Amino acid sequence: MALLISPQSIHKTLFCLSVVQTRALRGVAVRDVTTFVPPATNLNLATARPTAVSSLRAILRNNPPSHRRIPISIPAREITMSTEKTMSASADSTMSTSGTTLPVWTHLLPLSSIPRFLSLSSSSEKKEMETEICIIGAGISGISTALELTLRGHHVTLLEAREVLSGESGRTSAHLTNDLDDGYLEIAKIHGEENASLVWQSHGWARDRVGEVIKQLDLGRDCEYRKVDSYTVSQYSVNDKGYAKEMEELKQEADMQGRLGMDTGFDPDLKVKGWNDGKVQQKGGIVVKNQVAFHPTKYLVGVLKWLEKQPNFKCYTHTRVVSVEEKGVEVLGLGHKSVVVTTEDGHTVRAEYAVEATCVPLQKLSVIAEMEFFRTYCIAVRVPKGSVEDCLLYDNAEMYKYVRLTACDDKDDYLVVGGCDHKVGQEETTTRFGELETWTRERFPQAGSVDYRWSGQIFEPVDFLGFVGKNQGCDKIFIVTGDSGDGLTNGVLAGRLITDEVEGVANPWAKVYSPKRVGSILKNLPSLVAHDLQINAQYKRLLQSDITDIEDLVPGSGGVLNPVSTVCVPRG
Repeated sequence: MALLISPQSIHKTLFCLSVVQTRALRGVAVRDVTTFVPPATNLNLATARPTAVSSLRAILRNNPPSHRRIPISIPAREITMSTEKTMSASADSTMSTSGTTLPVWTHLLPLSSIPRFLSLSSSSEKKEMETEICIIGAGISGISTALELTLRGHHVTLLEAREVLSGESGRTSAHLTNDLDDGYLEIAKIHGEENASLVWQSHGWARDRVGEVIKQLDLGRDCEYRKVDSYTVSQYSVNDKGYAKEMEELKQEADMQGRLGMDTGFDPDLKVKGWNDGKVQQKGGIVVKNQVAFHPTKYLVGVLKWLEKQPNFKCYTHTRVVSVEEKGVEVLGLGHKSVVVTTEDGHTVRAEYAVEATCVPLQKLSVIAEMEFFRTYCIAVRVPKGSVEDCLLYDNAEMYKYVRLTACDDKDDYLVVGGCDHKVGQEETTTRFGELETWTRERFPQAGSVDYRWSGQIFEPVDFLGFVGKNQGCDKIFIVTGDSGDGLTNGVLAGRLITDEVEGVANPWAKVYSPKRVGSILKNLPSLVAHDLQINAQYKRLLQSDITDIEDLVPGSGGVLNPVSTVCVPRG
């Protein structure tokens, strides 16, 4: 990949250098910057620059514009942006994680322990290969679907643009639960109680399926899979104005969950062990039994290691897919349709079916407009072992906090605290980790050092449920997207649902998660329209300058300066 920067516009281009400093664009490592300079100039920023910004300014100030291009090499060590005292992703890990900092799951399972696979272009496969089912995306959705299909005897080829587990599945907070964050009162209002019952059953199946797979594949205790209670408490202290109202809302939610058949109750005297009432007095809340905490990447690595031993499974990484198309005609059983998957390096994979387990489908279809996109943040804080109850904990705020424990060492556990969500690209991000730390220390004063800070993406459908099934306008291409904050169970249930659909097995969940559903989307049409209008309104921001000079940039930041004449073209 390279960035193309014109000297006429370098002083007006600021997000270019921001991209370089953050090391990656769309998950591809940035190593070079290409700029227009005089033919005789030979530039190496490794030996001639105090900073990338000032050197580029000096170079372009002293050299008039030209229409020839030469590369300016920026060594990987010069591109690091993290200023946090936390575990940062190294310059060579941009293919292993989508963030600039590492999540807590790398504490006991470093990136180097994750299985590596050949790329399709470096394998012995021909330019055109055939398989029964091609899955794009090696996160929990793709791996779970590959597992279910392989177990039932299907031949599967799994393709991944970077390394396996390099996306959102490695940056989760790992709550394995059917106590969904949108709440069953809201789900039932849109989908009806019958479908709401199918929702908790399907996510409950996914939660328990992980435990079954651990036993079936003999993955052992290393996955940290354990049953815990889930608590939802008020965001307010007992004496605060909003407390009584939230307690009533929680009672109503507990009643709905119980009516649907969940093992849920409301406990007015609930006290969470380890929560100190000094600043925020906590009492009462929803209790949901038999939820699960586990180590997500240890589990998925275990599944991958089992899969790679199977004769009907293949996996290729560093293989970016650029198109997935149905070919042929099939009407009333006559004729035949198949799928052609094309990669960036020119390979084609012909398959009977394809599954896009890519967070966002590759095709630009209306399902994208039916979702809102949020960024969420997590920290991992040391707490003495036994000082905080092992549970899944949530408060009742609109942008709620979520808490759980995971192993650290013989002395401490990690308290994983997440929240501070916001729409992507529309709010300030730099204060989020501090907000989470303040929230944590006010409630858990035994908290020690913050060792990990990371963030992840949430895809929120306007009707609260994921899209799992045949893509719009397709018969043989499936998608998995719209996790709605419950991506782990959504990914696992997708494995069963898609495998059933491939085999023609009737599954009552299919209608609930179908990407082709219309009724529930129309019920939330005002929200959909308002979201799309608000998104489009953001683009006017690019017409406004917010710095006066390129020197205003600091590592990891960006802005707009004289945007009309700015030229910054990502290539590759």
